[in-house]
Amino acid sequence: MSNYHIKQFEEYFQVYKKSINQPEQFWEEIAEEHFYWRKKWDKVLSWDFRKPEVKWFEGAQLNITENCLDRHLRTRGEKTAILFEPNNPEEKAEHISYKQLHERVCKFANVLKEKGINKGDRVCIYLPMIPELAVSVLACARIGAIHSVVFAGFSSTALSTRINDCDAKMVITSDGSYRGAKTLDLKGIVDEALENCDGVASVLVAKRINSEVFMKAGRDYWLQPLLDEAYQDCNAEIMNAEDPLFILYTSGSTGMPKGMMHTTAGYMVYTAYTFKNVFDYREDDVYWCTADIGWITGHSYIVYGPLANGATTVMFEGVPSYPDFGRFWEIVEKHKITQFYTAPTAIRALAKQGTEFVDTYDLSSLKVLGTVGEPINEEAWHWYNDNVGKKKSPIVDTWWQTETGGIMITPIPFSTPTKPTYATLPFIGIQPALMDDDGQEIKGNQVDGRLCIKFPWPSIARTIWGNHQRYKDTYFSAFDNMYFTGDGALRDEVGYYRITGRVDDVIIVSGHNLGTAPIEDAINEHQAVAESAIVGFPHDVKGNAMYGYITLKDAGETRDHDNVRKEINQLITDRIGPIAKLDKIQFTDGLPKTRSGKIMRRILRKIACNETDQLGDTSTLLNPEVVQSIIDHKL
Repeated sequence: MSNYHIKQFEEYFQVYKKSINQPEQFWEEIAEEHFYWRKKWDKVLSWDFRKPEVKWFEGAQLNITENCLDRHLRTRGEKTAILFEPNNPEEKAEHISYKQLHERVCKFANVLKEKGINKGDRVCIYLPMIPELAVSVLACARIGAIHSVVFAGFSSTALSTRINDCDAKMVITSDGSYRGAKTLDLKGIVDEALENCDGVASVLVAKRINSEVFMKAGRDYWLQPLLDEAYQDCNAEIMNAEDPLFILYTSGSTGMPKGMMHTTAGYMVYTAYTFKNVFDYREDDVYWCTADIGWITGHSYIVYGPLANGATTVMFEGVPSYPDFGRFWEIVEKHKITQFYTAPTAIRALAKQGTEFVDTYDLSSLKVLGTVGEPINEEAWHWYNDNVGKKKSPIVDTWWQTETGGIMITPIPFSTPTKPTYATLPFIGIQPALMDDDGQEIKGNQVDGRLCIKFPWPSIARTIWGNHQRYKDTYFSAFDNMYFTGDGALRDEVGYYRITGRVDDVIIVSGHNLGTAPIEDAINEHQAVAESAIVGFPHDVKGNAMYGYITLKDAGETRDHDNVRKEINQLITDRIGPIAKLDKIQFTDGLPKTRSGKIMRRILRKIACNETDQLGDTSTLLNPEVVQSIIDHKL
């Protein structure tokens, strides 16, 4: 079927039109022709966003690991499925073939069963980016257990909260992990977390750093001896289409993290279809997403999407700055990477180092570049395009969420003309709408509003685990019969979408709705600026005023800060207008970020509003130490 791989811009519009006009027929054809089913569906789709309830491929039976592993064995058994690149470049990379991965998953699945894990049980995985992480995820799916991966940088408090919320019976971890020049004591963090988790019966521990760790008798087991004894075949559990596949927690703006629950069939179909088209994947490509499997990007575009397509997917254990800032590009050259998918935060950090690290390496294998996690600013886009892609590799600036399961708005490479800072057009089957404050859809182009989706897509999260009312209140209560993304967006004169940031990052100043993303883009054009974040704070006259937190490049630190402040406000005036000028500009050593690289504007907003007693748990941040520094130097 030609439309599994979209090749031209005209074809995109033809396929898109069919996916909107005949969505059930469209997704039925994709599902039928490209996947292995134990039993076909009785009904393609039933849905009601008011309940909210969505079901895809009802009545179908399958196992996602048969689609990611078994069906490739005859034709791709010796092909590399996972290419593991360790933290230390001196350590040899590991090529795991589809045949080897299948055997490792089966053995791990048998270990889970031997330890009493059954279909429907929850297993919490707290592992670094080593092969056991991907293997354990797939092993859970093999036997119908529901995996909940927690990024192995979260605190013991964050971990115990997630273990208890999903009532996990087992935790899978390692003795520790490498992160650049540092090692982390993961087993110690798990032990601390489990002091508050009565439901966990067993802990499996992989060896990675060979450190001395405490092992509790009757609860803790070294993983490798169990794998050595396990049988190398395991029949895949037959799952219903709407059976849960995994729970993945995303931070709420207040209170408990939200356990987004994704189901099996629709998630598989959508992640595989988006992977194939958004990254223009071909049979001999070597694809690398730099995310951690602890995030949705890693679930969808390191594990499930690539493996469902029989791809070679790279898992990188390390960080972009170790042993130096050329590490990403050294890996690209070494493995002849064809697709490279990373976060704007990483691009800005690398751009700050200049081009000497990039220019050292041969990047000619690259054919598609991608960004994910937040809108990419124009300066970073051009640096990425010019120095990494050499102006020949299209950049797919992808917008999506943990809740959506897969990419929602994106260019199709070699098809969609790209435009810096714009995610461009909706992916196949996605029906976006811009809504005004009165709940009315805003038609036409050159408009902005709140971004909603009118119609379900196969990989939409079905609920928040254990709290369907919260799911309804968060995503389906703001606008009637629509999924509200929480983001603002504008649609330009040709219909391209640009994400303007979270709606709570739209600041109303003197009656003007000002999205923070365009202002930050303007600031980031200043030659002395490395990164910026804008929040609002109460103002007696304007209602709200703008507070800017700005990190300078090394060269900018030597300049007179008052002059830099004036130049920044002049840039904003020139690009957006004087209404968007900043009342306060605080220079910072860094900005508080999540482990996936998102700037935590919520924390910055609390600081600007003098609500530092309401910051919540900051230990899960990538760099919690910068929060106190920002508080200490607040204007």
